[in-house]
Order: sequence, then C-alpha cells, then structure tokens
Amino acid sequence: MSAVEHGVTQRPSREHDVTPRPQPMGAMPRGGRFSTRLFRSEVRLMAGRRRNQAGLAVLAAVPVIMAVAVKMSTNDGPRGGDLISSITSNGLFVPLAALSVEIGMFLPLAIAMVSGDSIAGEANIGTLRYLLTVPVGRARLLGVKYASLCGGAVWAVLTVAVPGTVVGIALFGTGPMTTLSGTQIDTAAAAWRVVIVCVYLSCGLAALAAVGLFISTLTEQPIAAAISLMIFTILSWILDNVAQLAWLHPWLIVHEWLSFADVLRDPIAWDAMQRGLWVSAVYAVVFWLAAWARFAGKDITS
Repeated sequence: MSAVEHGVTQRPSREHDVTPRPQPMGAMPRGGRFSTRLFRSEVRLMAGRRRNQAGLAVLAAVPVIMAVAVKMSTNDGPRGGDLISSITSNGLFVPLAALSVEIGMFLPLAIAMVSGDSIAGEANIGTLRYLLTVPVGRARLLGVKYASLCGGAVWAVLTVAVPGTVVGIALFGTGPMTTLSGTQIDTAAAAWRVVIVCVYLSCGLAALAAVGLFISTLTEQPIAAAISLMIFTILSWILDNVAQLAWLHPWLIVHEWLSFADVLRDPIAWDAMQRGLWVSAVYAVVFWLAAWARFAGKDITS
C-alpha cells in the first residue's frame, strides 16, 4: 500500500484527520461524537481505496454475468430444484444464486482485504501511532475499526444482492416464487426472504471480519493479514468437507453459511440458521476480545 494511495507524504493522511476541535480549557471532547467522526473517517477511507472499489466491481459483475449467461442459454424454460436452475422462473433467484457462489471465495476475499488494512495497514504507513495520540482509548479505536468492518460486510453483500435483483427482474421478471419445497409465495414475501438472506450472510462475514481484525493486530503487513485470513477461510471449507471431522463441523465459521437456502423452504427452516448465528456471535466476541488483548498491550512503533 503506497503512501500516495493513503493520502500521505510527509505526514499522516487527511482521511484520518480526526483531531477534535479546540475545547474550552479543562473540557474533554465527547467520546460519542469523536467515535462517530472516526467511524465516518474509516468508512470514507475504506470506500476511497481503488482496490476496494475494484473488488466491489467484481462482486457486482458476478450476478450480472450469471443472469446473462442463463438468459442466453438454449434451455431457458423454468426448471427449479436449486437456486441456479430456478433463475429462469423468477428474477429474485439471481441474487440468491450469486450469493451462494460468491460466499465461498469472493465475499471472504473482500472481507480479508479490508480487515487486513484495519490495523496492519495503519501501522504499515505510520498513521496508527498518530491515531493513538488523540484522546481515544485503544478499546474504543478497536471498536470503531470493527464497526466499520461490519459495515463493510453489509456493503459487500448488498453489492451482490442489489445488482442481482435489478438484472434478475429485468431479464426474468418477478411474481409468485416457487420455493424449494414446491409451494408458491407472493412477490412481497419473496423479497422479504432475500432481505433475510442478506442479513444472515452479513452476520457471518462480520464474524469473519473479527478474525481478520485479530490477525491484523499481529503484523504490520496488510497483505500478510489478508492472505492469512483467506488461508483460515479455505482451511475451514476443507475441514467442513472431511466426513471424519463431523464433530468439528458445527464449530467451523463457514459450516452454516449455505444454510441460508432454508429461507426458501415453506415454512422457513430456522434451526440451521440459528446455529449459524450463534457460532458467528461466538467467533465475533472471542476474536474481538483476542484482538483487544493483543492491541491493548502492543508497542506501537510506527
């Protein structure tokens, strides 16, 4: 990551110019207002990086390519039975099919990129030490960092879902949706289920971001943090497919990610998704606390 990209030459980036305005003598800046300003700064910085913008473009392109490919296929009659083959029956299946494809690699890669930059990126270019000179505790700074990563998780999922919905409706239309159980639900109920899927996957990616945040506190090289998180994700998928390790599967962060398909059953099967949310919460809490324990006592030299 170059200094020019982060907006710095001989001094820290103006993107992180979160120094409080002058206060009356003896007064301290309000923590809530400072945290809000820092959060906005983090979001602007995340959105302004060219590589993040390129990554979002790739995420958005996948549902468009999938929809166009299905539309151009010779066998374009309604089929049903799974997400991809159901695209022709209802355009709302496009974002769901795209999410099922991208949750394996592309969405975790997006989270790895931004979480790797959260602490390691700041340390790498020398702005982390500057951030800690303003009146904000390390725990609050880490909390704001994680909040921005959670926002990035939602952003990444919507980058897939929104273009997928638009192109799906444009190419295949909408109307009553045939669920995976064979029954039909109206358009409003179908759209609501797409929203539930987006929320569920955002929670899973937010938990992964907590792992990335912890890894980011262990190094000053953001690319190393991103690669480590991707190795963690890929290893989790591999372990999840080893039958001999069935006892471990419920505790793997990725195990229930694809359970969002249960939303498309009638009635909705909540059990697997509830387990997925519980595991995501455990990962988020454990790894955020691990990041705090590491960061609280870390000697910031850059």
